[in-house]
Amino acid sequence: MKRALGPTLAALAFAAPPALAQPLPSVTLPPDLDRVLRDYERAWVAKDPEALARLFAEDGMALPSGQPPARGAVSIRKAYAAGAGSPLSLRAVAFTVSGDFAYIIGGFGPAPARPDFGKFVLVLRRGGDGRWLILADM
Repeated sequence: MKRALGPTLAALAFAAPPALAQPLPSVTLPPDLDRVLRDYERAWVAKDPEALARLFAEDGMALPSGQPPARGAVSIRKAYAAGAGSPLSLRAVAFTVSGDFAYIIGGFGPAPARPDFGKFVLVLRRGGDGRWLILADM
């Protein structure tokens, strides 16, 4: 009798807890990029969708969980009006700056000392005034 081990092994591999997965250490961002994360936290906790929308470039886009993509200030305000207001702590695990573009990869949770319960990627563009603005929040 032949047994198909392939599907069984695959099922076990995907069912096993990620014992080897360890949280990545935080990295220190340059102050101007860190400001974006701290401003985002403050606006989120204050449930201030206007302040959140001001962190975005005019053509920025947000991909809020459980909602359609939001492009532009009006849509971003509307999307964040429904979800903001809970405790939020953002931490960066990687970033890159190349000219006037940057990205930040990180994790988020309810408090700095607590484990992450989600991940994010921010794509940013430096404006003419030197301020970093969010192009995409995923």
